[in-house]
Amino acid sequence: MDIRDATTEDVAEIRRVAAESLSASYGHAIREDAIDAAIDKWYSAQRVTASLNDDSEVFVLAADEGGVVGFAQSEISEGRETVGYLDWLHVVPEHRGAGIGSQLLARLEQELIEADVDRLEGRVLTENEEGVTFYDDQGFSEVGERTVEIRDETFTERVYTTFLDDDQGDPTGLDERRTEDGTSVHIAYDESVRGSDAPFFAVYLDGDRSERYGWMCGADDSLDIAMDTMERLECNGCGNRRKPVRWDAAYL
Repeated sequence: MDIRDATTEDVAEIRRVAAESLSASYGHAIREDAIDAAIDKWYSAQRVTASLNDDSEVFVLAADEGGVVGFAQSEISEGRETVGYLDWLHVVPEHRGAGIGSQLLARLEQELIEADVDRLEGRVLTENEEGVTFYDDQGFSEVGERTVEIRDETFTERVYTTFLDDDQGDPTGLDERRTEDGTSVHIAYDESVRGSDAPFFAVYLDGDRSERYGWMCGADDSLDIAMDTMERLECNGCGNRRKPVRWDAAYL
């Protein structure tokens, strides 16, 4: 098995692997048209080529004599800390269970460490039982959940994180602060979504993360965030905007 960086010559194979993997992982729960829309949106030849040429993205794949059998893709976002977002990790069904996912993750983490990334964050729909088990087995900590609307259906997506620097310890802490009206809120720096300028961090009203307050902009630490029903975010202070990813309903 060859674990290597992806190149533009792999674009067609990457699209094939994504289609096979998504269908196997989610075909029992998500409508076929939604899966097709995700593939068309995130794995068009133009988008994959752009990702492969983007210095802020790490794209590694696994190949054998028969072709590409899996890949992992992460985008690096700089802010209060440097975060690597694990957008996708796909392995074709017939090659699952052979440790390919673990090898891809190890290669991805190695490259992220070399890029001075502090933390790796991933998300997976609860319907993908193999994906949930994978994050648990790889030592990630589950730090939150969010509701996702996919073609008028509601799903739960789990948020996982791990620090790439062993000295940072377990990602379980929250930072408390006061809003302008005196409300006590808790900033979860280990639970974020990427923005155009810096990540947005989840904000809770309690230390148990049971009641959400909203988001904090990582560019200017503002809590004045506009959010619509599709969870499109924009900081009213600096204009930082959430970048669309994965299953975001507003973009499929």
